[in-house]
Amino acid sequence: MIAPEQACRIKLLALDVDGVLTDNGIWVAPIGGDRIEFKRFDIQDGLGLVLLRCTQIEVAWISGRHSEATALRAKELRIPTVIQDSDARKLPAMERLLKEKGLAWGDVAYMGDDLADLPVLRRVGLPLTVANACPEVRAVASLVTSAVGGHGAVREAVVALLTARGEWEATVATYLRERGETTP
Repeated sequence: MIAPEQACRIKLLALDVDGVLTDNGIWVAPIGGDRIEFKRFDIQDGLGLVLLRCTQIEVAWISGRHSEATALRAKELRIPTVIQDSDARKLPAMERLLKEKGLAWGDVAYMGDDLADLPVLRRVGLPLTVANACPEVRAVASLVTSAVGGHGAVREAVVALLTARGEWEATVATYLRERGETTP
């Protein structure tokens, strides 16, 4: 459970990609002489990120590897900040991002699942993780979702965050209104 005072401070939700937005599976194949990579992203997670556009919370993706599949999904969801660092050095990447946005560590919620995420999770105001995260990550998280990575865990975290802020119902209403799908 996320404390309301903790949730209300959040201005940025940063997400690891593999193992959080995906189920950690990567399909790689040579097709016509090119290396082709496929990843599975969860549609409900995507809608959770779309819902955040109705709020004051920004979204960023921080990945420990370069992937065109990640870039394509981020573009589709209109994620403004995508950092792909093949060395999986997420702490320096986050430090640069916070400086660029003028944010403090306490203003950030971060969702990760593995050891490369620990340095960031230990610094942010709201550390989040998925049900199948490694034990070291689960130990530092304020919220461990019931869903595993790539299967609705991000959506679950978004709902928990917005509920703790008292914004869930208004966010859903805004989303539906913007789509012209409200009922009288």
